[in-house]
Amino acid sequence: MKTIRYLATLVTHRRLIPAAGYWLLPLFLLVPACAARPLLYGVSVQPEVITPNADGLEDVTRFAYQLSRSADLSIYLIDENGERHYFRQSRRRSAGSYRVDFGGVVDGGMLTDGRYTWVVEAVTDNGASAQSEGTLTIQDADTQRPELRGFSVYPQVFTPNQDGKHDRVTINYYLSKEANVAVYLLGPDDQKYPVAETERDVEPGEPGFHTYDYEGGVDLGADPPPDGDYIVRAEAVDRVGNRTVVTSTLTIQDGGLPRADIVNADVDFFNPETGDKVVPLGSTLAFTLTVENTGLVPIRTTGPDSGTHYRSDQNFNTLDAFQSPGAWRVGIDYEGNPSYAYPYRWGLGRLDEMESRVIDGQTYYYLMPGQRVIVTGSIQIVEVPAASKDLVNFWAGLIHEEVRIDPFNDFVDPQQIAIGF
Repeated sequence: MKTIRYLATLVTHRRLIPAAGYWLLPLFLLVPACAARPLLYGVSVQPEVITPNADGLEDVTRFAYQLSRSADLSIYLIDENGERHYFRQSRRRSAGSYRVDFGGVVDGGMLTDGRYTWVVEAVTDNGASAQSEGTLTIQDADTQRPELRGFSVYPQVFTPNQDGKHDRVTINYYLSKEANVAVYLLGPDDQKYPVAETERDVEPGEPGFHTYDYEGGVDLGADPPPDGDYIVRAEAVDRVGNRTVVTSTLTIQDGGLPRADIVNADVDFFNPETGDKVVPLGSTLAFTLTVENTGLVPIRTTGPDSGTHYRSDQNFNTLDAFQSPGAWRVGIDYEGNPSYAYPYRWGLGRLDEMESRVIDGQTYYYLMPGQRVIVTGSIQIVEVPAASKDLVNFWAGLIHEEVRIDPFNDFVDPQQIAIGF
């Protein structure tokens, strides 16, 4: 109805043009009203004074604007020295209405107190541009960035394979002010691997000393990040948005979950003099078994060598072959053992047949992936293992010292041995 009344008015005032028996509306009146809108319009910034200090009062201002068509949008502030500080730079935006909050932080740092000229600028693909500007005053701003003092990563060559050597990385820093801190590894493919903070008396985000203990997830049964060179990155952001980033480097080598088995869970116990399973007191019980590294990473072992002979009243400690965290050894245990598990232990073969590696100036020995070894040993029975029994069960185990004994490597192939007098 409004359109009809408008045409009637034009006819009354002879604004229509006669042509070939028709009345024509001038073409400029047929142009849609939206085409008359400018590229950039409806720009506002409220409030015009902010105090970005995290007190909850006037900490941010809101930029609002509208675009009539697609353009590259920039928002920046010009300080009293004429320097530009970009909040947004050449961000692609389609036609529509936009709002964004600004708390005074540019490039991770709070702008200093002062009076700024804000500019909102749009540029289309064909070079057409439009801008709007005004003033913004910043007062009582918190400009102090959080510091991550003494940031350190040790060791910088990391082998997460539970061999007890360089299996963990320690990350330390001192946080100067309250802030949220994220620590992660950044891989060659830009994938992030978060690192969790160790619980201490200083809570995460509080000022003070902070430490991280990273094992690549292996202790939880997960595969570590792939071998390669990584950036260790720590980012601290305080309550107003001040941001600090520190980095270091880390190389991962030989990473993975270790695994080894007693092949076929088969152990051969025998009296080496008779070949049977009867061992008179004072005689010897011998064994033979095969171990295979079925995993993808080398596994470390330690002595005594395969073939070592024990007395039943000895154990690996009395042979000065003390427990070595992360090392794999074959053990023999028996029914009625009053002490700790697997008192008799042997390395995976002869150490001089293993691959040797020098780590921190010391030599260590490894069974390589896919490698098999035959392990032998013997025990002279000088006392009755179980006073009330003549038939005593003996069995084998494959021990990952101070890590675990997998269920399939524990209590392997128990057999009754007759202990005679």
